[in-house]
Amino acid sequence: MEYAGLLGSVVLLIWFALRGINIILASLICSLLVVVTNGLPLADSLTEYYAFGPLGAFTFAGKFFLLFAAGAIFGRVMGDSHAASSIALALVRKLGPHRALWITTLACALLTYGGVVAFVVIFAMYPLGLKLLQEANIPKRLFCAALALGAGTFTLTTLPGTPSIHNVISSVSLGTDLFAGFWIAMIGGGLMFVFGIWYLERQRVLAVASGEGFTPAPHDRISSADEGDYPHWLWASLPLALVLLFIILPRVIAMSLDVASLAEGSQLRQLLEFANSQPIVWPSLALLAGSVLAALLFPSIQRQSIQIMGHGAQDSIMPLINTAAVIGFGGVVTHTAGFVDFTSFMLNSPLPPMLSMFASISLVAAITGSATGGLQIFMQTLAPSYLEMGIEPEVLHRVATMASGGFDSLPHCGAIIAMLTITGLTHKEAYRDVGVITVVIPVLVTLAMIAAIALLG
Repeated sequence: MEYAGLLGSVVLLIWFALRGINIILASLICSLLVVVTNGLPLADSLTEYYAFGPLGAFTFAGKFFLLFAAGAIFGRVMGDSHAASSIALALVRKLGPHRALWITTLACALLTYGGVVAFVVIFAMYPLGLKLLQEANIPKRLFCAALALGAGTFTLTTLPGTPSIHNVISSVSLGTDLFAGFWIAMIGGGLMFVFGIWYLERQRVLAVASGEGFTPAPHDRISSADEGDYPHWLWASLPLALVLLFIILPRVIAMSLDVASLAEGSQLRQLLEFANSQPIVWPSLALLAGSVLAALLFPSIQRQSIQIMGHGAQDSIMPLINTAAVIGFGGVVTHTAGFVDFTSFMLNSPLPPMLSMFASISLVAAITGSATGGLQIFMQTLAPSYLEMGIEPEVLHRVATMASGGFDSLPHCGAIIAMLTITGLTHKEAYRDVGVITVVIPVLVTLAMIAAIALLG
């Protein structure tokens, strides 16, 4: 009964997501199914495990509220000022409208590899992407897949040195640096990019052949003003450039200077330490600074800047709550006896250690719907045992991080829910392409890297 309830709840949540059922209601129903079939205490499960535990919905919502709000405000300001449209049209003129998916992927990859959180990338790129899609007449489902490729695959879990939370979790847990498993990371990341772009371009060509084009969602705000009313693309780029500099500059300065050598208590040292220790607050401040700069620069929104920012803050609520609800379901699941038994079973399985490790972290990430949550649970509970089996820390770091970014992206994944909510698409419309990019390709590449490691000894 326990195992049936655990697996059945995950399957049911995925089914609900694919059917377009409200994800908050779906997560509550599936959490209650886990509680009933596993004999968990009802009050603790709903008020602690689901709501306020380490993987609780409101723990997540409280932690990421500022980031979601700041990202949505920035996206709204850039959209209503026509700055996003100006940048998009400049890129189209330079590279051609048929390169819209390349532009989206590479821009997202640059942002993510520079340390910008994936949720921020989605908010920042969406208003630009709408105009790109309109000009190129490319279906929105492929834009979602391009967003996912650039912000949620090779730059998030694979490339060496990426400052993503996934890479940091492995580094802190294993005592390795962010460049651990350098060649595994370089080859794996390259393969994910190549196969991802190949898939996107193939789907674009097929869409053109079938007459499928761009259809905006009801809430999409695409500028209909004359292009002559747009700000020049250089001016339009300044808020985005400020956001990037705000986020990346402290990290660059810290790498070029020995922060510890700076005078104790000096303002520069305090600022650098604060900026590099705040993966949520600092990017949020960067986005707010970019929003303020846009409000000052662009006359079309100056008089209504506060109201526009307020609308942007409102835009952030549903993506945040929808994502948090799925995280809360994972918080309930991790307290079941079946989940504990699974970890024990995987450690004692007859599979080779590398395959056992891949299966362990993949299933944990799949159940929780979170690469971050799955990787953190794995590092806390299972990683020491795999080190004792003889896997080198650098190899474990890279392969485990890559593996966390595969089956985490099933339809109930919080980031997938957030992206679809922001873009106004349903799972039925967009998940097939997103799933190929975020699940199929990363899983196959990770398994290929494991096979290569085994063959090369």
